[in-house]
Amino acid sequence: MMAVPLSVLEVAMVQAGSRAADTLRDTTTFARQVETMGYRRLWYAEHHHSPAIGAFPPVVLIAHAAASTSTIRLGSGGVLAPNHSPIMLAEQFGTLAGLHPQRIDLGIGRGPGTLDEPTARALRRGAGPITDDEYRGDVAATLRFLVDEVALDDLPEPWLLASSTAGAALAADLGLPVAIAHHIRPDNTAAAIDEYRARFRPSRWCAGPRVLVCVETVCAPTQQDVEWLAGPMNVVKVGLLQGRGDTPFPTPAEAAEHPFTEQERQALAGFLPHQAHGTPDAVVQRLTEIVDATGAEELMLVTPVYTLKDRLRSYELVATAAGRA
Repeated sequence: MMAVPLSVLEVAMVQAGSRAADTLRDTTTFARQVETMGYRRLWYAEHHHSPAIGAFPPVVLIAHAAASTSTIRLGSGGVLAPNHSPIMLAEQFGTLAGLHPQRIDLGIGRGPGTLDEPTARALRRGAGPITDDEYRGDVAATLRFLVDEVALDDLPEPWLLASSTAGAALAADLGLPVAIAHHIRPDNTAAAIDEYRARFRPSRWCAGPRVLVCVETVCAPTQQDVEWLAGPMNVVKVGLLQGRGDTPFPTPAEAAEHPFTEQERQALAGFLPHQAHGTPDAVVQRLTEIVDATGAEELMLVTPVYTLKDRLRSYELVATAAGRA
């Protein structure tokens, strides 16, 4: 049995041959099912102008899922500070928390949510990339507006997303729980957590360090099934590792025929062992190793596989093997 709570990150992959509307429709079924499996929270990621990931605003998905479920916590993983004014974030998430007390998380991240520069500039209304000082100021202002302007009895639980020591240091300075993007930059995980725990300062939001680690997790009854299911994201991933966000999310059959270069195979070989791909017992063992290595108080699983059925099956197998279902 896993010693820490398990949660879910939903990135809303748009499958080749389907419509974004189909992916959007599936989010309701997905939220209800992972709630019944015993997962603690479900977060939605903000993405823009990607053929593989739906451009669905987290605040809208959270509102819909909260109305469709009853116990699971819902939040952003994350909503991206450069694209929103602090007071709007505070009003939106404060309102959600007022409507659904003790169930809303406000996870804030720094990236633009796209690798396409014109789209990033459009999101920023023509402004350039956010600076370190601007990001710090926006996060602090969002927290301040939550308290001073929204001022409802129930506030969202704020988290800071981090994939580097700089992001972890900001979370520590502001006294926020931190969500480590191990599924994106696993090589930075240990240093970021060390920086966070060393610098943490208690706040009204968090009395002591709290670390959540997000892990890419693909689980199936056999290793052959796992590799089949992981194939489509591997195709997308090699594009992302090369700075390209224009790769569609292929079918498993298309992914199996993809001509990976030797360099791409090496990149995947360096990334995948840090994640949790395997049969149920193997996945739980790997997740336990990550908890032991990081001291994480919680794990969040992201499972980018082709169909809703297979994605839910992966989460179900992990929950059962971990003693949750």
